[in-house]
Amino acid sequence: MGPFRNGLVSCLLLTLAGAAQAQDDALPLPLDDVRLFTEALDRIRMSYVEEIDDRTLLENAIRGMLANLDPHSAFVDGRDFNSLQETTTGEFGGLGIEVGQENGYILVIAPIDDTPADRAGLRSGDLIVAIDNQPVRDMLPEDAANLMRGEPGTQVTLTVSRDALEPFDVEITREAIAVNSVRSRLLEPGYAYVRIPVFQLNTGKDFQQEVAGLLEEDAELKGLVLDLRNNPGGVLQASVDVVDAFVESGRVVYTEGRLQAASDEYFANAETVAPDLPVVVLINGGSASAAEIVAGALQDHGRAVVMGTRSFGKGSVQSVLPLDGDRAIKLTTSLYYTPDGRSIQAQGIEPDIVVEEAFVTRRARNVTQFAEADLPGSLENRNGADDNAAPLVSAAEVLTTDYPLNEALNLLKGLNTLRAR
Repeated sequence: MGPFRNGLVSCLLLTLAGAAQAQDDALPLPLDDVRLFTEALDRIRMSYVEEIDDRTLLENAIRGMLANLDPHSAFVDGRDFNSLQETTTGEFGGLGIEVGQENGYILVIAPIDDTPADRAGLRSGDLIVAIDNQPVRDMLPEDAANLMRGEPGTQVTLTVSRDALEPFDVEITREAIAVNSVRSRLLEPGYAYVRIPVFQLNTGKDFQQEVAGLLEEDAELKGLVLDLRNNPGGVLQASVDVVDAFVESGRVVYTEGRLQAASDEYFANAETVAPDLPVVVLINGGSASAAEIVAGALQDHGRAVVMGTRSFGKGSVQSVLPLDGDRAIKLTTSLYYTPDGRSIQAQGIEPDIVVEEAFVTRRARNVTQFAEADLPGSLENRNGADDNAAPLVSAAEVLTTDYPLNEALNLLKGLNTLRAR
């Protein structure tokens, strides 16, 4: 046995022994398996057709261990550290797309609003089968993301499979992505719309300020639509802060893992911006992770009506565990649960009202149809109806391209009609 193998075996045995002692004194060390691993490592090192340095071999071994655990555990080197930081702060170069893995291919979880991927027409559920003609079968999502990143102004070609149709190419120009994580507007007097495309470090604070601003803009605000469609998730605390804007007390989300440190609970506090404002939350198959936490918590607290289609079902928590100065492992350490104990993992959030994506088309009025007021000599209304009153504008006229949003607005109006009565 050479010095490399002797040193490696000693290192591995010491590491395993320390871990075993820390967790369970009775845990047996798999010495035979460790010897098998080092034997395979040494054979590859000595006999492979090309020379490979020891660091690359060991990093590949770590990648392999993590890749076979779940789609979200991965080895993180210095370059990936930067990617994680950029994603949480909201500034990075690339396409603006959140990816996972499905059946060995790269799955589009969601394109971020108003990014190159979004404008190119990529959809939640698309499968990327090649990047610049390089097949991505069994490629890790982190490696695929690195291929899609690049200097702003450069182009990348994605080969996309959609709905079992023939794959097609989409050419996208990279941009410097700066994501605004909260946007809002008034749909019409009394009804507001807030869109969160991704959860970043300041999203919770920005969201509460946005809602407070809407309440100042329209003191008679009767309802709010919170749009979490195609939101791939992000920072956990931001999702808790968003729920806290509507809930005055109680549990928002909790996590459970094997280790005590991986289990935690998050609660709402009494500093609530809009405790009584009716809310409809829109979700779809691209709503994942932190977006599902918000929808599930508001649903369990009876604080909002969740509308749309079932969410993605990413209910696992990843912890970044440093190995040395510039390398770490991103490891799934626990699972999310809604306040009532529902696991999000692989199930997602079922909406209270299912509304599929569709377009609204307004039917023209039949010219042969008349109302009583149109008939010659019809009696006037004795309640003093105002003939000059402005006609109501239907939601179908205002929101013809977004059927779920149209339905959410109609639901808020119905809820307020019942409250008024």
